[in-house]
Amino acid sequence: MKRFLRLFGPALLGASLLAGCGLQPMYAGGGSGAVARGLTGVQVAAIEGRAGWLVRNAIVDQIGSDRAEGAPRYRLDIRLDDKLEGFALLSDDTIGRERRTLRARYQLVDLSSNEIVLDATAGSDAGIDVVSSDYATIAGEQTALENMSKDVASRIVTAVALRLRGDTKQ
Repeated sequence: MKRFLRLFGPALLGASLLAGCGLQPMYAGGGSGAVARGLTGVQVAAIEGRAGWLVRNAIVDQIGSDRAEGAPRYRLDIRLDDKLEGFALLSDDTIGRERRTLRARYQLVDLSSNEIVLDATAGSDAGIDVVSSDYATIAGEQTALENMSKDVASRIVTAVALRLRGDTKQ
């Protein structure tokens, strides 16, 4: 019995404390839950540029607004700032490393009142090695942009879901 308590006691204690803290699954009810239904009522406005196209498609894929029935309740406006800067100069004055940053400022607008219900930012960055092959460097830059777009989209969807659930304060 002592061995059982020593091995499983901390886990049982942690489980009992966690059960009383009030945590609830955000997507309770699956696709028919309140948060999932709220997310499908979000219309994502067009975003400029390749990064905008990638971010918008990732958000639409995650929230399922393309499957929405009826008129949208919210509009998600997003402005992106995509920067690529070189640093880490080598001894022959060439750039050895680049940093790509993608920042998004987004607003969730209630279409019935034109009130902004969420105004926030999200961002991601990546380091890219500059190699002797231009093709490899460009491919690395594009892959970094694709990965950062998915990351930023995921952060935006999480913040919108939390706002629709009512967990965040304005």
